[in-house]
Amino acid sequence: MTGKLRKIVLTTTAALSMCVAAAQAETLTIATFSDPTPMNAARAQKEFEKATGWTIDWRVFDSGTDVIAAMASGDVKVAELGSSPLAIAATQGVDLKMFMLSYAIGDSESLIARNGSGIESLADIKGKRIAVPVGSTAHFSLMGAIAHAGLQPTDVTVMTMKPDQIAAAWTQEAIDAAFIWPPAQTEILKTGKRIVSAKETAEWGYPTFNAWTVDSTFLASHEKEVVAFAKAMDAANMAYLKDPAAWTPDNEQVKAIASVTGATAEQIPEILNGYTFIPLKDQLSDAWLGSAPNSLKATADFLKSVGRIDAVADDYSKFVTTAVAEEAQK
Repeated sequence: MTGKLRKIVLTTTAALSMCVAAAQAETLTIATFSDPTPMNAARAQKEFEKATGWTIDWRVFDSGTDVIAAMASGDVKVAELGSSPLAIAATQGVDLKMFMLSYAIGDSESLIARNGSGIESLADIKGKRIAVPVGSTAHFSLMGAIAHAGLQPTDVTVMTMKPDQIAAAWTQEAIDAAFIWPPAQTEILKTGKRIVSAKETAEWGYPTFNAWTVDSTFLASHEKEVVAFAKAMDAANMAYLKDPAAWTPDNEQVKAIASVTGATAEQIPEILNGYTFIPLKDQLSDAWLGSAPNSLKATADFLKSVGRIDAVADDYSKFVTTAVAEEAQK
């Protein structure tokens, strides 16, 4: 074989190998939201693809109820879900498992009153029009705030709206307040006032969080990749936790988050302060994954009491796994 022919053969073989590898790369749709969190910097930089070998189609959803439908249909195998829609999905029998927290919700979800609405404190919400995405963590927090105020859900007009609808209704003065997250929250705060946040409702007995979940059957055949995904997620959060003050508008990570979420680099540092990110090793404690089944049951009990769901499961343990987090620590 001549040198020229050998070069052609080697080049052709390498090209074929690359094509085979590309064909073997599994394409996976992952559901997430537009929250400007550290994982979105990793997402922009393809860190999850590098870790898992997947070709990832990141599908951004407006609400957890839409994510539940996508998981139930089989279109989505890995998804971010708030604790309230997660409790609803589990109660409805969607075969999924929570394997880590995305973050604990604090000021990132808040009840914002429109200037001129007559709402200056929680006591003023009686008779007012309050918008919220139905079945979301914000909805759960709103119900908790209403209960804490000594009111019944019927004492306010709860209006079901998606985030973009809330922003539009706000400018039209069609609503008095909204319990919502960024970027809609950031926008309406320009002409509104924060009344209460999920951080306070958690202290009143209504805790909320966002979690990463996976289809149970998919996990059984892809545990290695899901563990790698969890490690990449944890690395993204730890990069932020190492020095939060460094995440300024001109920080490259912040710019990366802005590039995929729609939030501006100037908005992101303050928004990040509203989340509580928990290192994966700490999530294995009773305070987080250890108590998640009880938290989901308590959430489901409350959702049933306000008519959001018709029944509650006796035990939510099968919807939570610590195996992924444990393996990620090895």
